[in-house]
Amino acid sequence: MSAYPAELSITPTDRPIRATIAPPGSKSITNRALVLAALSSVRRPVTLVGALRSEDTEVMVAALRTLGYVVEPDWNLPIPTIRVRRGERPAVPADHADLFVANSGTTMRFLTAMVALGHGTYRIDGVPRMRERPIRDLLEALDQLGIVATSKAGNGCPPVSIRGGTWRGGRIRIRGDVSSQFLTGLLLAAPFAPSTTTFEVEGGLVSRPYIEMTTRMMHIFHLIVSSPAPDSYLVPGDQEADGLPHGEYLVEPDASAASYFFAAAAITRGTVTVPGLAMHGLQGDVCFVDVLERMGCEVKRGEREITVIGGPLHGIEVGMSDISDTVMTLAVVALFAEGPTTIRNVGHIRHKETDRIAALAAELRRLGAGVDEFDDGLTIHPKVLQGTKVLTYNDHRMAMSLALVGLRVPGVVIDDPGCVAKTYPDYFADLETIR
Repeated sequence: MSAYPAELSITPTDRPIRATIAPPGSKSITNRALVLAALSSVRRPVTLVGALRSEDTEVMVAALRTLGYVVEPDWNLPIPTIRVRRGERPAVPADHADLFVANSGTTMRFLTAMVALGHGTYRIDGVPRMRERPIRDLLEALDQLGIVATSKAGNGCPPVSIRGGTWRGGRIRIRGDVSSQFLTGLLLAAPFAPSTTTFEVEGGLVSRPYIEMTTRMMHIFHLIVSSPAPDSYLVPGDQEADGLPHGEYLVEPDASAASYFFAAAAITRGTVTVPGLAMHGLQGDVCFVDVLERMGCEVKRGEREITVIGGPLHGIEVGMSDISDTVMTLAVVALFAEGPTTIRNVGHIRHKETDRIAALAAELRRLGAGVDEFDDGLTIHPKVLQGTKVLTYNDHRMAMSLALVGLRVPGVVIDDPGCVAKTYPDYFADLETIR
């Protein structure tokens, strides 16, 4: 795991970037696979191959251990692995636990649903920013299931207390317009509940590809989940997972992380190839390359790799609800395009590690761009850019995206670069290798 100074200067490149880069394993897949492996590894252990080592995955590993699962990472292998085993015990071995999840939204939401399967009381908390991130919709869904689930502060945010063991199934309504992770957490837990549960999404569903990722992974783990109607998901209870062929699950490279390197190709008119990614994979964020193509890049989509070739860029209007983790990456590309770029339908990213719309607008203006901010997005007007120190708000995606500006603009300094440890600890080292 890389260590970084308090501030990091980015050195511009004087040539188009031409590189092949392999980002680490997907955080979204790793944390989903950890939950599925823990719950389904009764007959034999499950080994995650290519798992991501980061703050978000390490807090999930630590929490699962506290809950009584045997979780054994081997980060020193050329391809990192995590071995998970439950044994012949209840779905959640521990009957009480106090869990700390830092600022990992996936860990908070997935565990809140998962411990509802346990027979006991569980408390889950995180850093101060996590105590500002909403979870009310998930708590209300658990209440419909017969689970006592409360926000300790009474504001619909963590810390939360869950008294599990009374999952009664039935037809459950859940809102999907703030985060898809609430539904994902419930879907991951539902096969191991005693009763069949149907989840009906109200208010629209943001980040829909992440729900598709979840259901596809459940099928890989031989679990039954179906969608009998749009935005309706039926999960039979009391399922006994058959396990995986050879007991292994291969984690894809992180498509969100790959977006930064594809963007580097776009803004330097270079060529970047990411092996291990394909348009038919699990991750919706691979569709970021479709947006780059609309802006003027050439994209080569192979069966086992994707290549982006930069070209003259022009601004576009785009809704990014389905790929909102790449909003900040696209905003940086927009700085180097001809004409304005408008990004809409991403109001939910105000509830991420920081208010990403407000933070992004502030830092792009600091760099010299013109920005119009809306409730659900922003318009970026390219102007002459200036080097400056940019703030990252303890948000890994702010740091990784804004660093790309420094490839073209001298004098860009990243404040608190170490925040990338949340999902990509070696990001800046890898960024240096592609130069």
